This record gives sequence, structure tokens and C-alpha cells, in this order.
Amino acid sequence: MADTPSDEQLLATVAEGEAEMEALLSDLVRARPVFGAEADGQDVMRRAFAGLGLDPVDVPLDADALRASPAASPFSWDVAGKASVIARWPSGGEGGRSLILNGHVDVVSAAPEALWSVDPWAATRDGEWMYGRGAGDMKAGLAAIVGAVAGLRRLGLAPCAPVELQSVVEEECTGNGAAACLLAGSRADAAVLTEPTAGQIWNAQVGVLWFSVRVAGTPAHAAYASSGDNAIEATYAVVRALRALEEELNAAPPPPFDAVEHPINLNVGTIRGGDWPSTVAGECVTECRLACYPGERVADLRARVEETVAAAARDDAFLSRCEVEVRYDGFQCEGYELAGGPLIDAVADAAERVSGTRPGLVASTATTDARTFHLYGDTPAICFGPRAERIHSIDERVHLPSMLSTAQAVALFVRDWCGVTSAQ
Repeated sequence: MADTPSDEQLLATVAEGEAEMEALLSDLVRARPVFGAEADGQDVMRRAFAGLGLDPVDVPLDADALRASPAASPFSWDVAGKASVIARWPSGGEGGRSLILNGHVDVVSAAPEALWSVDPWAATRDGEWMYGRGAGDMKAGLAAIVGAVAGLRRLGLAPCAPVELQSVVEEECTGNGAAACLLAGSRADAAVLTEPTAGQIWNAQVGVLWFSVRVAGTPAHAAYASSGDNAIEATYAVVRALRALEEELNAAPPPPFDAVEHPINLNVGTIRGGDWPSTVAGECVTECRLACYPGERVADLRARVEETVAAAARDDAFLSRCEVEVRYDGFQCEGYELAGGPLIDAVADAAERVSGTRPGLVASTATTDARTFHLYGDTPAICFGPRAERIHSIDERVHLPSMLSTAQAVALFVRDWCGVTSAQ
């Protein structure tokens, strides 16, 4: 049995790896792991896990298994060749509690790149900040996981219960990379996801539904526009109706979301309509995201969306002349809340010893893979990670000192949650 390192020893040895964490963060940003092109990012993570002396293992996304799993979201695209990457740090002793440390390698598009003040894929450092798509959401969190484990390994330590490191795909569109890990047997006494929480603990989050509304009108030459039905303009009535639904869903939020301003957000994310400037648009497809509270069923939100769209098609004279259809692809996931317990207490204790301030509990208006472990893996889960700004926006950036402090807090938490012993 090794002497348990003091807080000061552990903080110092994690800090020794600060440059390596920043280098890993830079490599991940430059890998451009957007949807459908995650492989280069996973190559970076395989090397990082191997550099810890662990054996990285691919967990492929199995389309049939995912479509049969309640933990997965629906998808229409080919997932052949996609894989999450895990590395198991085996137990070197007894008596500890097992742990999953999770991050996602995939990022959203940087478009429109012309609006950025820097190259979104160049990993540009400016003082204490690193700019780049995914720098905050959530490459710095992955680097912090690696940095925490590296610090413990430098002290010649091993956990007294298994720790599984995960770099998953498709967090930004389905959560199916984490679901694949569950299907492969990933379970633990707790899961910590190093999402960009600015040092707070996200212990609750909304559920999310992606859907599209297809409106088919009647094309016509623009010279005789009144003889056609413009599907783009007809879609306005759908958006107005969905905005009214959004207002209704925000009217009486349940705890803990009653303390959050406007917790349920409708996002009109994409629109594709028409095919020629001088032709009345015959079709328009609008893709949206809408949220629901923990404890509510996504199936019920689907029904509300369909009822809302049907009512708009019935009541709006213009839209009533069009064919209207609701479709689903991507996120369909419930929200969750972990109200308290030993996981929250242990992470908060570790974070407080690093920063001097006890982190607050935050109900997030986003969704993360934490729900997958909590709802379907019998694994209590929270998010805790660095400070980032403008995620999913232009000039996304992460505060580098917060990446280090996250790694230090995670290392303290691993020591206290899992227990440590001498590596064999």
C-alpha cells in the first residue's frame, strides 16, 4: 500500500503536466472532429491514453444494437467505422469505488468561419485563453482527464477500484457514442463528465428532442407567384406556433428549473427551401431542437409538437393548402436530476480544495451524456469542468488555468473516491 499523497503533492504533480495538457488540447482542436470526421480526433485520444500506459480499446457503434437500445437516439446515417475509445485503468487494490471519466471528441461545425477573428482550427493561444472550435466543448475537458490520471501515474499510484477513461463520439447529435459504451458493459459507482461547467457542478439537465417539419407547397413561376403556394413562407406559421408552445412550456418550470430563466428553448437550427430565385418554393424543411424537463417523457413532447404543427396547418389559411409532415432524426433523450449524495459531495470537496470556493449546483438547459449513465447505466453522473466561452458560437475559447484546476480537482477526487495504492 502506497502512502496516500497529500493534496499539495498531488496538485503539484498534476501541474507538472500543464504543458502536455495544452499540447493535447491543441492537437484535438487541429484534428477537426466534426460530425462524420471524428476519426482523427480519436487517433489523438488513442495516443493520449496509450501515453498513460493504458491500452485504448475501440467501442464501435453497432447500428442494430443502438436502434434496439432505449439509451440511444434515432439516426438515419451510416455509423459504420465510428467508434468511441475507452481505456481501462485496472484496480491495484481493494475497497475503493469504481469510476468513469468521460468526454466527447466530436464538435459542431465552425461555420460561418468568416465571422471568426482567428482560424477556428488553429488552436490559437492569447494570454490565458485558447481559441478554437471545440476548445471548450469539450477538448479541454478531455485533456484535463488525461492530465489528472498522468499526475497520479507519476506518483506511482493505481486506483483501488477500476477507472474507465472514455472519449466518445456523437455527443452533439445523439449520445449514441456513450450508449455504445453502455452496451459494451461500461458501468461504475459514479461518472464524471468534464464538460465546460466553469467549475460548477451540473447535477440536472433538460431532455432534448430534434425534429424537422417538412412543408410541401405548390411551385410556380415567379411571374405568376399567386398561382403557387410558397413553402418557405408557409413555414412561418409553423415557427410561430412552435414559439407559442415554447412559451407555454416555460410558464411553470418545476424545481430545480424554477430558478433558471427560460429553461426550455426552441431553436430553429436549419432551413432548406426552394431551388430557384424565380420559382415559388415548392418545399421547405426546417430542423428544430426543443427541450423538456426531467421526469417528462420525450414521447409526450413529440405528441405536443405534432399537435402544435397540426393545429397550425388547420388554422392558418396559407399553410392549410400545403402538405405538412413532422419527422425525427437525432436527439430523443430525457432529462435527469441527481439531487445530492456522495458523488456530488466528493467532487465539491475536491474542487473546493483546489479553488478555495465550493462549487454551486447548476441545472443545465443543455443535455449531455451524463443522462445516459444516470438513466440507463445505474451510474450516478454529474458534469464538472473548465471555464469556456462562446461554445457553438464564433471565437469559442477556453480558460487554460481552469483546465489545470479541473485536472487537479479530478485527481483529488479519484484519490478520495477510488482510493489509491502502489502501482504494480
